[in-house]
Amino acid sequence: MSQSEFTQDVMEQNQITEGVIWKQLLLFFFPILFGTFFQQLYNTADAVVVGRFVGKEALAAVGGPTGTLINLLVGFFVGLSSGATVIISQFYGARQKENVKQAVHTAIAFSIAGGLVLMVIGIAAAPYALRAMGTPDDILGHAVLYMRIYFLGIIGNLIYNMGAGILRAIGDSKRPLFFLIAATFTNIILDLLFVVVFHMGVMGAALATIISQFISAVLVIRILLTTKEAYHLIPREIRIDKEMIRRIIQIGFPAGLQSVMYSTSNIIIQSSVNSLGTDTIAAWTAYGKIDSVFWMILNAFGISITTFVGQNYGAGKKDRVHKGIRVCMAMSVAATVLLTALLYFFGGYIYLLFTTDPAVIEKGMEILYYLVPTFITYVCIEIYSGSLRGVGDSWIPMIIISVGICLLRVIWLFIAVPLNPVITTILFSYPFTWVITSIMFFIYFNWFSKLKKHSFRLPTPRTIKKRYKS
Repeated sequence: MSQSEFTQDVMEQNQITEGVIWKQLLLFFFPILFGTFFQQLYNTADAVVVGRFVGKEALAAVGGPTGTLINLLVGFFVGLSSGATVIISQFYGARQKENVKQAVHTAIAFSIAGGLVLMVIGIAAAPYALRAMGTPDDILGHAVLYMRIYFLGIIGNLIYNMGAGILRAIGDSKRPLFFLIAATFTNIILDLLFVVVFHMGVMGAALATIISQFISAVLVIRILLTTKEAYHLIPREIRIDKEMIRRIIQIGFPAGLQSVMYSTSNIIIQSSVNSLGTDTIAAWTAYGKIDSVFWMILNAFGISITTFVGQNYGAGKKDRVHKGIRVCMAMSVAATVLLTALLYFFGGYIYLLFTTDPAVIEKGMEILYYLVPTFITYVCIEIYSGSLRGVGDSWIPMIIISVGICLLRVIWLFIAVPLNPVITTILFSYPFTWVITSIMFFIYFNWFSKLKKHSFRLPTPRTIKKRYKS
């Protein structure tokens, strides 16, 4: 395929750099949102089945300490691999066919290598990490077994995430959603088959998970192998390019580190909540399921604007980049205001899905009424950080979030909570850190970043090619 044919194919199949901005953002947003929803369903299927058909020990093993450790390790890699998505979206927008091809092959090779490393770490370190977390003896055996089987099949998980990121980078957010839906229903069916019919317990749930992850990986790799576009995958050319992997890690490492710091701060918050009694713990757990709707929506907008900015930045469209950010910000604010109103006035009914205990519901409503109106203070953090990732600016946003949210929140919890150990003291750490971080982002974004208003310079396709030339 010649360069002119490649450019024509891009223009015909991808309108991110040309179409109506709000429509393109929504077309990208909804598949990501639905994908996040099915990811949540995927993650809870094992816990629901083993909890109902095996017992509370199995439920605790599958949904408790193992989930925390898996999120730490896998979350770090997924954040790291986001660097590949940014680079590929820029190359694709700049019509750099050879660089797209090189980045795709490096990204897949990186997934395989990363999967092998995580597999060894997860299998070998599982019992030691679980004991270090104080995992009770009655669930330790179940938890070790689940983690070891899970990490035995971790390569499939990482290949799917990387492959889905590649497709989203070129503007295709629908097929990753379809593959995730297929994997989710496969997981549920296999859970029921292995656990309920064959009575395989935790082992059955773990096997169902890795088989479904392998299927999603096969589906996404099949697309990469059969496409005629620049992101076509050729197995014999799968290798790590030193310059490309350096750039991927340079952009993605901050996101991976940020994920780890978020997980760490959440563990500390959970510890503070645990000290307030069973009713508060139950209410906090139920509230976490309710407010996950907000995080799904904001995360989908954040991923959408990252790809939008990446492609238009690569295409050299300065005005479209800034207009897209403004449109995405307005859409995010509108969605947040609407969701805030719905949860504030009707959120109490959702608690009834989890419990009928009056004390838990009362405490849950106290949490909901306090936090839901503050959602609006977080919006610009997600949109600004997503926009900056789109131009490869990851380190400063990571530092801002790590200091403004994670570190400041931990300091607040260690100083303020012992002085006034009530739930509202813990809850205040959220809007307090969101406001501080939003102010920091606003200042950096508008006066110091690559996207600052007065001296924003976009690269030409030639400078992009030179920048990433190996």
